[in-house]
Amino acid sequence: MLKIRYTYLFIILSLTLILSLLLNLSLGQVAIPIKEVFKSLSGSSASKETWEYIIINFRLPKAITAILVGIGLSTSGLLMQTMFRNPLAGPYVLGLSSGSSLGVAFVILGAGILPVALSEILLSSYGIVLASCLGSLLVLLLVITVSQRLRDTATILIVGLMFGSFTSAIVSVLTYFSTAEQLQKFTFWSLGSIGNLAWSSIGLLAVSVSIGLMMSLYSIKSLDALLLGENYAKSMGLNVKKSRFIIMIATSILAGSITAFAGPIAFVGLAVPHLSKLLFQTSNHKILFWSTLLIGAIIMLLCDTISQMPGFDFTLPINAITSIVGAPVVIWLLIRKRSLV
Repeated sequence: MLKIRYTYLFIILSLTLILSLLLNLSLGQVAIPIKEVFKSLSGSSASKETWEYIIINFRLPKAITAILVGIGLSTSGLLMQTMFRNPLAGPYVLGLSSGSSLGVAFVILGAGILPVALSEILLSSYGIVLASCLGSLLVLLLVITVSQRLRDTATILIVGLMFGSFTSAIVSVLTYFSTAEQLQKFTFWSLGSIGNLAWSSIGLLAVSVSIGLMMSLYSIKSLDALLLGENYAKSMGLNVKKSRFIIMIATSILAGSITAFAGPIAFVGLAVPHLSKLLFQTSNHKILFWSTLLIGAIIMLLCDTISQMPGFDFTLPINAITSIVGAPVVIWLLIRKRSLV
C-alpha cells in the first residue's frame, strides 16, 4: 500500500512541476497563452515574435534557474537537517552564505580602493560570481579544517554559525564605510535574483548542482544511518568522519554555487525538507531525496511566478517572496510539532 501511495504522490508532484513550469512561462507582465508556450517549447514558432522572444530569451532561462535553485537548496537543507539531527538547520548553517556575502562585499563595497581596471573586471557579473565562490570556499575550508579536530557534529554546527557571525560582522564594517551607490548595489545582490543569468552561466550552475546531487545520492545510506545517531552509524560499520566530510562538500557545492549565481535565497532549504516529510510520512532518504527535489523545484517556480506580479509593471525580489512563503511554513511546523525544538 505504501508503494502505491508513494507512486501516486510522485506522479502528482511531477504533474504539478510541469504545470508550475507552464504557468511560470505563461504569466508575467505580458500574459502569454499556454498554447503558445507549448508551441515555443516544442520547436514551433509562437503566433507573435515578441512572445517567442520573451519565452526563449527571458522566461525559460529564469525558469530553469528557479528549478536548479529549488533543487539545490532543498537537497542541501535535507542533508544538513539529517547530519546535524536538527530540524531547524538549513543549507547555510556552515556559514557559506555569509562567506559569499563577504566575498561580494569586498568586491562591491571595497571597489573604490582598487585600481580602476581591476575594479571594472571584478564588478562584472563573472567577477561577482568569482568573489562569491572564493568567499564561500574560504569559509568552507576553515570549517572543514576545524571539523577535522572535532568529533561532535553539534560543535561543527556552532563553529559554522560562529564563522557566519564573524564574516557578517566584517560585512557590516564594510557597509559602514561605503557610499550610497555601493550599498544599493550590494543590497540588490543580497535580495537574490534568478533572472539575469546567461545560458553559459546556467550551464555552469547546472554542472555544479549535478555534482552536488550525485554526491548527495552517494550519501543516502549514510544519511539513513546518521539519522539514528553517530554511535548507531559506527556500530553499522559507517565511517562517520568520511560520510560527514562528503555531506559537507555536497552541501557546500550546492549552496555555494547557487549563492554565487543567484544570491542568498532564504527559507527554501529550511522549509522544503519538512514539507516533504509531512507529505510522505517517512524518514527513508531514498524517498525524501526525490520528493524534496521535486517540491523544491515547484516552490521556487511558484515563488518566481508570484514575484513576476502578473498584470503589473514591476517585479518583486525573489528573496522577499521565498521569505513570505517560507516563514509561515516554519512557524506552522513549530506550532504543529512542538517536539521540533
